[in-house]
Order: sequence, then structure tokens, then C-alpha cells
Amino acid sequence: MRRVLVVDDEENVRLVVRTFLKREGYDVEVATNGEEALGLVESFGPDVILTDVRMPKMGGLDMLATLKAKGNEATVIVMSAYGNVDQALEAIKAGAYDYVQKPFKADEVLLTLRKAEERESLRRENRALRLEIRKENLFEDILAKSPPMQAIFKTITKIADYKTTVLVTGESGVGKELVAKAIHRRSIRRGGPFVAVNCGAIPENLLESELFGYKRGAFTDATSDRTGLFEQANGGTVFLDEIGELPLPLQVKLLRVLQEETIRRLGDPKDIKIDVRIVAATHRNLATEAQSGRFREDLYYRINVLPIPIPPLRARREDIPILIDHFLARNNARFGTGIKGIAPEGRRLLLEYSWPGNVRELENTIERAMVLCETDVIEAEDLPDRVREASDPVQMQLATGELSIKKTQRIVEEILIRRALEKTKGNRTKAAEVLEISHRALLYKIKDYRIDL
Repeated sequence: MRRVLVVDDEENVRLVVRTFLKREGYDVEVATNGEEALGLVESFGPDVILTDVRMPKMGGLDMLATLKAKGNEATVIVMSAYGNVDQALEAIKAGAYDYVQKPFKADEVLLTLRKAEERESLRRENRALRLEIRKENLFEDILAKSPPMQAIFKTITKIADYKTTVLVTGESGVGKELVAKAIHRRSIRRGGPFVAVNCGAIPENLLESELFGYKRGAFTDATSDRTGLFEQANGGTVFLDEIGELPLPLQVKLLRVLQEETIRRLGDPKDIKIDVRIVAATHRNLATEAQSGRFREDLYYRINVLPIPIPPLRARREDIPILIDHFLARNNARFGTGIKGIAPEGRRLLLEYSWPGNVRELENTIERAMVLCETDVIEAEDLPDRVREASDPVQMQLATGELSIKKTQRIVEEILIRRALEKTKGNRTKAAEVLEISHRALLYKIKDYRIDL
């Protein structure tokens, strides 16, 4: 952090600060106001901007707001004359790192710059650590470190090259399509097409022609031949999302595809040989659907050869922190924002919420909070009411029908440990005292619950 831009409308201040900073080895440029400084930001690329608050044309606060809107990550330090401390504090709330009060000594400015360098060094280390953690826990496009998800990754690796049909189950929003894509990408079919079909989104009268295609003249509007999705996926993978919504007549035809590896276009007397791997997904209990007659039992057994049940997000809470960091980084890149993180109370609420909409709901919640956030840190009040006013986590766990004392005890323990660590600012010895357990037992539980410190 050796490039400093000094912004002040007083020539004497610019000259003095430039002189002693250059003497200390800094590369320095100067500007007379915020408007001029913004032009230099593009060409000079400063690490630190040392700026006055009150200046003609554009003051320090307006310049800071413009920098934040553009996603510029330069560290801003405010210079404030006596009597303008309130404005300096306002600048810090808006994202400035610190302020020095005029008249200042050279040592004060240098000390503030060195503190900023130390902070930036720590931020870089943290970013590198987060990237390493992300790399360790990224499987294709799925980010997770919980034991159940790691077990799923191992399963995908084992079964990927086999043509056997896979049934992915789980609640809405858990990432069933991501698992299907991971199976395809890890397989020898990765060079072939991946065709996704939402069986519940296509009208029943169009679904058959979409899946299998048709010959010219098969029906009134069939003015030319059309290739169906199964043919388009030849040599690759067909992902049948929400297969539980498939009408019974089409279930018969799908069963034939699985058994014979052929399809027949509407209006065509001939069968067409195809080579596809089928991955199906549903949020329904197909065994119950089959027993009630709403889903063909023979098709159920035919697609349920390799089942992959994905647990809901509330059952793998250790995945929440890395997902939060991932969505923050991705949205900062998308929106050009500079949100640095989430305040402790907000993070606690996110960790304890039950997430009925799973990963999709978490992703949307983080995006909403980033849009509404007025500083560079998301506060609890930036989160939706449903997250802030959520009922007790244990009650939410019981509401799912869970009666296991062991599982519920784990949730309670993890929540209490997180709160104790938050209260003691990460001091594990003090946290153990608050929790009334031994330091050794706390260390074991931190490791067992994979709690990030």
C-alpha cells in the first residue's frame, strides 16, 4: 500500500503531506477536490486516499460515495479540521477507514497509514484463506463442507461413469440440478449435451412432443419434423426435474425408453435408438406416490437404482458460513458493491434460521440484504422480517417432525457454543467458563460441529 492520493483544497496541506510521505518512500499524487481526485483514481490507482471533508465542487463524502458505488477498494482516510469531527465520523459510517484531525503531526498520519496497511494485509490473508477454504470445499459448482454433502460428492465420483439411472431427492432449493450437473461433468459423457427438463413446467399436451419430437403431419401444427429433447441429448445426460409431475401415460413411455433405449417420435412408425443417461429429481416421496397409484411402481423401481437424497440446509448448518461468503463475493462482483461482511448479530440470525427454502432462499436473502444495505456491513435490520423474527431454532427443528434427542441436542449445543464465542470475542477459555464445560470439551465440540472461529 505505497500509492497515496492526497485530496485537499489547501495548497499548503497538499505540499506538506506530499513532502513527508515521499520522504517515507510513498508514491504520492495530489488533487484539489473530489472531482479531480476521481479522475486520478482511474490513472494513478491509489491504495490509500487521504482526503479533506469540505472542498469546492465535490467534497470528501460525495467522493467516498462515488468510489463505493464504483466498487473501488482504495482505503479512505479522512482529514478533518477542528469542529468537523461529526462529518469525519459520518464518513467512517459511510465506509472510510479512519480520520486524522487537523492540524496534525506527520507521525499521526504515518501511524494511521501503517495501521491501514496492517489491516489490508490481514484482509488479504483472510481473502486468501477464504479462497483456499472455498477451493477445498468446492465440488464442481457445489460448495459444501458438511459430512453429508462430502459423502454425496464421494458417491457422485463413484457412480459418474455408469449409465445407471440416478434419482436425486430433496426439498425445493437444495440444489438437485447442481448434483445432476456434477454427475454429468464427472462422467465420460461430459463432452455430450446436458439437457434439463422440468416435467411440471411444460403443459401436459405439449410434454410428449417436447420429449420425443414429432414427424411432419403428426398433428395440425406439425408443419415440419422436430427433434425431441431425448434425441438432442444423445451421447449425454437428460435431467428430468420434478419427475413426480410426469403424467401417467408418459410414465409408460419413459419406462419403455429406460428398458429399450429407444424413442418414437409422434407420427413416426419407426423407433430411434438413443444413448442417454437419465438423472431424475423430485421433492415428492415417490414410494408413497407409487403406493397411492399416482406414480407407476415399475417406473419408480426402474429410476430408483442409485438414490441420492440431499439433506436440507437446516440439517447441515456448517455449510451456511461458506455459502454466505460465496454469495457476498459473487454479488459484489455482479453489482460492483463493496460489502465487506455481516455484523455478528446478523450472522447469528442467518446461522440459526431454519431456511425452509434452503440454499436458494439463503442466496436470495443475501442478495436482498446487499441491495438494501446502506453501509459496507450488513446489519441485522437489513435482513427480512422472517429471518429476524424467526421462532426458536429448537422449535423449528421439532416442526419438521424431528424427534431425535441426539439431533436436537446437537443443534442446541452448537447454538450455545456460537453465542458464547461471539460474546467472548472468540476467547475459547472464557467461552468454556460461560458454557460451564471444560476447555478440552469445548475444543472437541468446536471441531465436531466445524465451527469457524
